[in-house]
Amino acid sequence: MLYPMFAMVVLTFIIGFIALKTRFASVKNGEVKASYYRLMAGQEVPNAVTQSTRAFNNQFEVPVLFYVVCTLYISMGIENPYAIYTAWAFVVFRCIHAAIHLTYNHVLHRLSAYWLAILCVLALWLLLIV
Repeated sequence: MLYPMFAMVVLTFIIGFIALKTRFASVKNGEVKASYYRLMAGQEVPNAVTQSTRAFNNQFEVPVLFYVVCTLYISMGIENPYAIYTAWAFVVFRCIHAAIHLTYNHVLHRLSAYWLAILCVLALWLLLIV
């Protein structure tokens, strides 16, 4: 469970760096005033800024349930191969979700990846309880 958790941490940092790069670029090319980022309000911003910010924020929503359940598997000493496969599937679907969110952002495609990841987390919890 540790490796899928680490993969999610890496994904979070990658998306965070993309969001940061997008913000700096928006200020540098004059699309956004630096003061906007104080409160994240006061002007319209390019889609890339909103997309990367939301993609980063998404890493602190459902993945929290993933981190908790994985930590429980580790702390309770439970080694279940199905849970490990499911944890890796969660990571894959979250990577797909992030890639869609940061590129062409097709809502139905993104939603599909999101719900497949949710089902993985639900399965992890059910496997833990059973």
